[in-house]
Amino acid sequence: MLKKLLSYIFPIRLYQATSETSKTIEVTMYNGELVLDSENTNYSYGSLQRVLRFGLKQIGFDTIRKMQNILVLGVAGGSVIKTLVDEIGCQGKITGVEIDENIIKIANTYFNLDKISNLEIVIDNAQQFVKSETQKYDLIIVDIFQDKEMPSFLFQKEFSDDLVTLLNDEGMILFNTMTTDKKEIERNEKYKLNYLHKKIDIIEYSGLEGSNHIFILKQKS
Repeated sequence: MLKKLLSYIFPIRLYQATSETSKTIEVTMYNGELVLDSENTNYSYGSLQRVLRFGLKQIGFDTIRKMQNILVLGVAGGSVIKTLVDEIGCQGKITGVEIDENIIKIANTYFNLDKISNLEIVIDNAQQFVKSETQKYDLIIVDIFQDKEMPSFLFQKEFSDDLVTLLNDEGMILFNTMTTDKKEIERNEKYKLNYLHKKIDIIEYSGLEGSNHIFILKQKS
């Protein structure tokens, strides 16, 4: 209780470890809430949860509540999964793919991710997972960062094509990116060309929490 009260005055670090993919991982209590951060950015809860919640709200909570299969690429502390289950009331199966097994252990310990009965965690590289996966999904959430950097494969046409093959009819993709400079803005503009000849509607929102830029992609019926 004392730590929680003090966290309204200054952040209190509860856990810190090194990570091959994210340099440093910290669990911090801030304003009475736990957040998961890498060395230079928020990984789960905090501002990231607000960004992804905004994206989910644009899709529609009622729409998501009816979905039977949701894929989350990039789990980290599981904040978007908590939003899906605790706030939206999603009861369909959620599959979370995370490359870093240690971060899942942290998520289980501090955020009780392993208590979610309709969640299956797969430890795998997202690029390889989508290439070999055969299950179809109503919603795919892509939120993959290595500290503040995004792997280049996320923006390649091959990966975009693989994601589309995993969508059900009228399925959707929610893709969270960051644009902090001109190069990243140009990267995002080029990314949209991956869907130029596909039956995909693209909606985008920029400037979220400062530099987050999300895409919502929907299969046309």
